[in-house]
Amino acid sequence: MQRLHARYPFLEAARDSVATEAVDLATVVEQDGAVVERARERVVASLEKGTTGEAHREPRVELLSYPVARVLVSLGNESILVRKYARAEAETAFDRFTDDLEDTTELKSVETAGLDLADLLSEFDLEESIRAVGDGGYRVDVGTYLPLAGDLWEDEWRLVNQPLDNGEVPVDERELLTLLREAVRERIEDGLPFDVPDTIATELEDEAEEIRDVLAELDLTREIDTVVPDLFPPCMKALLDQIQKGEHLPHHSRFAITAFLASIGMETDDIVDLYRVNSSFGEEMTRYQTDHIRGDTSPTEYSPPSCATMQSYGDCVNKDDLCEQIPHPMAYYENRIDDADDDELEDWRETTAEGDA
Repeated sequence: MQRLHARYPFLEAARDSVATEAVDLATVVEQDGAVVERARERVVASLEKGTTGEAHREPRVELLSYPVARVLVSLGNESILVRKYARAEAETAFDRFTDDLEDTTELKSVETAGLDLADLLSEFDLEESIRAVGDGGYRVDVGTYLPLAGDLWEDEWRLVNQPLDNGEVPVDERELLTLLREAVRERIEDGLPFDVPDTIATELEDEAEEIRDVLAELDLTREIDTVVPDLFPPCMKALLDQIQKGEHLPHHSRFAITAFLASIGMETDDIVDLYRVNSSFGEEMTRYQTDHIRGDTSPTEYSPPSCATMQSYGDCVNKDDLCEQIPHPMAYYENRIDDADDDELEDWRETTAEGDA
């Protein structure tokens, strides 16, 4: 059972399992270096890779590292750190329960560390609001669907694009698992950050400082109010070029460039204007998506995808030497901004202003 809880530490039963360890958190962080190190890895990997890193070979260490990681996130006390950590944990859980549900062999151990769909639905009290139908799909009560799909920005998740029938939304298995991933993310994010006792904070100061340094290097919390296309990372230059040529962008590419432009200070009106030449442009939808991504109409302000995510979607193109040194398009852009002379930046601003006039 400990293996299951280590694999899925967000479970209520896992929390109970931690409580039975008969040691308080202060003792763990003071005496168990392996737990603290794995907790540090979880948080750093969430920032740099969007994952929680490799699981520890000892289930006890993996299990206890989860509450310690939550402490480290709380010590970081940055909303973007909370969001990125919660997403990484949820993504890890998604990969694991997707694998579990695909494993239908009869040779699975009786001590399996896996979950089945009934376990997941029960965990989030969704048994009554999600039901299987004969074609292998599922139907989700609209009251359950809306909050779970609220942070899924793609067009297909909008209720207006769903064939609502008798208060239910039809989904396939992959879509259902995506909604369950969102339930996991919400649970993990809930309550973060929290107040950490001084004794624990002191023990974890070195690890917390490292996490602050990683966050600072990524420069995801700093406001940028300078829009200089010449200094964009190659991936964003390429996406912007596609937009300006009127080419169709897939959802992941559209999200990436929109989130990037919003993060560097472009207003919604300006972003909408960029898309006007695109054949698939729809002003209402483009404005809705942009406002949603920037957090104006949603509880989350989305950051652009990391370099690893851009690579996985095939959006990482024309890499240069600086790309090899940074993990995120925002870090690339801020590096280029920092290296530029003030006079150069002023020239670019004036050129942009003249072009807008």
